[in-house]
Amino acid sequence: MSLTALIADDEEAPRAQLLAAVHLVWPELRVVEEAANGIDAWDAFLQHEPQVCFLDVRMPGLTGVEVAQRIGDTAHIVFVTAPGDHALATFDAGAVDHLLKPVGIEPLTQVVRRIQARLASGPAHLQGLLQRLMGQVRRPDYLEVIPVGVGEDLRLVRVDEVICLESDGRYTRVVHAAGDALIRTPLKELLGQLDPVLFLQIHRSVVVNRRYIADALRIDEANMVVTLRGRGEKLPVSRHFQSHFATL
Repeated sequence: MSLTALIADDEEAPRAQLLAAVHLVWPELRVVEEAANGIDAWDAFLQHEPQVCFLDVRMPGLTGVEVAQRIGDTAHIVFVTAPGDHALATFDAGAVDHLLKPVGIEPLTQVVRRIQARLASGPAHLQGLLQRLMGQVRRPDYLEVIPVGVGEDLRLVRVDEVICLESDGRYTRVVHAAGDALIRTPLKELLGQLDPVLFLQIHRSVVVNRRYIADALRIDEANMVVTLRGRGEKLPVSRHFQSHFATL
């Protein structure tokens, strides 16, 4: 199976320049998706599960650091940033793969060689470094309420009352303590506005409030389901998210 990659940058010219450089330096690497923001980058990762991700550090929706946190150690991460970015010192200190815009052939070649050398052993563990970077890159203001329609009225549901969120095409089903409702905002757009301390994504189309998780049951090596407090249905957990429940 050929190796695949994701390139994410909110600026078209640097994204195209990086794509051309990757084709030149590592022609066997197949770029399966280009994303113009962090939300689309995360969605593309869940869809394609590429082995290598080139992430612009500063993107709207989700930063490259936030996307990398979600990816964890399931892909090789290469950060791309502008010269003079104050995150560079942390990258250098942590020996994390990173590139400066515009991406040069020689620096990219060095990064590619390091990744190729790690292919057998797996991606680097970056969670500690990513946690330090979070405050440097962006400290987001998370949603506190979600407006939902109740008949002809509009109700502001506090996010801590939300039990889970489920994608429903262009809409999102908001399940809360007093019922449920559809809102026009797609789930992938909401993801960047939800506090990850409170909300846990268990599937590409499902996010749950950690406080409402009753238990997680492993059916077999490939399948797991979550039960929510006060609700009978069992929600499937995608393979990528099952590591969140490793201690259960």
